[in-house]
Amino acid sequence: MENGDEVIGTSNLIVVSDEKKYELCQQKDCCERVVINVSGLRFETQIRTLSRFPDTLLGDPRKRMRFFDPLRNEYFFDRNRPCFDSILYFYQSGGRLRRPTNVPLDVFMEEMMFYQLGEDVIRKFREDEGFLKEEERLLPDCEFMKQVWLLFEHPDSSSAARIIAIISVMVILISIVIFCLETLPEFRDERDLSLPVQPLHRGNSTHTFKEKSPFEDPFFIVETICICWFSFELSVRFIACPSKPAFFKDIMNMIDFVAIIPYFVALGTELARHRGVGQPAMSLAILRVIRLVRVFRIFKLSRHSKGLQILGQTLKASMRELGLLIFFLFIGVILFSSAVYFAEADHEDTKFTSIPEAFWWAVVTMTTVGYGDMSPETVGGKLVGSLCAIAGVLTISLPVPVIVSNFSYFYHRETECSDIGQYNHVGSCPNGPPHTPKTRGKDKSPLLDKVKNLYSNSKAEYLDGLGPMDDKPINSGQSHIITEV
Repeated sequence: MENGDEVIGTSNLIVVSDEKKYELCQQKDCCERVVINVSGLRFETQIRTLSRFPDTLLGDPRKRMRFFDPLRNEYFFDRNRPCFDSILYFYQSGGRLRRPTNVPLDVFMEEMMFYQLGEDVIRKFREDEGFLKEEERLLPDCEFMKQVWLLFEHPDSSSAARIIAIISVMVILISIVIFCLETLPEFRDERDLSLPVQPLHRGNSTHTFKEKSPFEDPFFIVETICICWFSFELSVRFIACPSKPAFFKDIMNMIDFVAIIPYFVALGTELARHRGVGQPAMSLAILRVIRLVRVFRIFKLSRHSKGLQILGQTLKASMRELGLLIFFLFIGVILFSSAVYFAEADHEDTKFTSIPEAFWWAVVTMTTVGYGDMSPETVGGKLVGSLCAIAGVLTISLPVPVIVSNFSYFYHRETECSDIGQYNHVGSCPNGPPHTPKTRGKDKSPLLDKVKNLYSNSKAEYLDGLGPMDDKPINSGQSHIITEV
């Protein structure tokens, strides 16, 4: 048996020569190769590799034929060269897509859309890159309700919706300013039980304030106006929403609801106190808790602030690192509070009377705050305090860079994606359609449904006008291009 021959079968031995094997492969289109030129960098691969994904630009012979250069017997693409390494590896690996580290996210997404890798591939890539899963915008069936829903829920839908969003932000800021100003000593009086009041003494006389109705308080009037706007906005969005269950499941709507509840509870408690109904101690506790809940109104700004949304995404992506940080601090607090307690046990005026009492000192020392309200006095205690401070610096410095990296990633991703659709890529053929699909101004996500049929519906054109320009279909059984090597 000569070299290069192969035995096929087990029962009947058949000797197949190398030439015969190549003829069999040619019949099966296994060994045909194509040359792909991407901005001067030539790639060579087999047709069967590209045909694994027949719905893509390179996998469909009809789609890629418009980029064929018959003079050089190659396909030419005036596209980004570093990206094509990952695109070709996508075909070779059977669907594994990895973005090169030196390629920006928006550039790589444009290349994915140009090569028509498919909606599923792009969606999976977005999930791997940390994008939130885009949910389809549900709109009411009624045209009037649809316009109202877009007006109050989507600020990017129209100029009027942007004006409504600006008004909402201004009302939120006013309510937060009022919440802070009413705690100043100049604006407090004895009738407000929920705030600690120091009576004003002038000489030997004590000036007290006359009991007033809460409706005469300017802070209460401004707060009432803000609550009226919040209630109106929430009610309109609830009435016009396309799905009531989805409306209640949205965390932002829950924040809006919690923002207006304290006003009505405080108002009812105040009216009950004036009528002599209810216990004053319970009313005082309720009012102070309600005033504390009002501070969460600031989270309403996250609906209109990209910065707060990026911060929320960072915290969500860094939950594991935050858990590690808390766990490390917990271990350090237990160790050093126990050590400083026993180190200061023989000191008479020590403030470390127990291990739980030393928890506060350990937390303040490990976080490098150092209030100085509790400090060790003995040599052993100072040594423990020094070790506690050093361990705290090391403990905090380990997970924090990961959290900062996550924030930087989400921030730059938001910045990069804002440029998608603002530029048009140069086309290989001056008479052909643009290769970069345009997106709406404020829509950061690619329009996958339009990209899918962007090239399939276009007329088959060839590079520099070479080749047929008619609409005759390309037969699937037509012979492929064989590149001479």
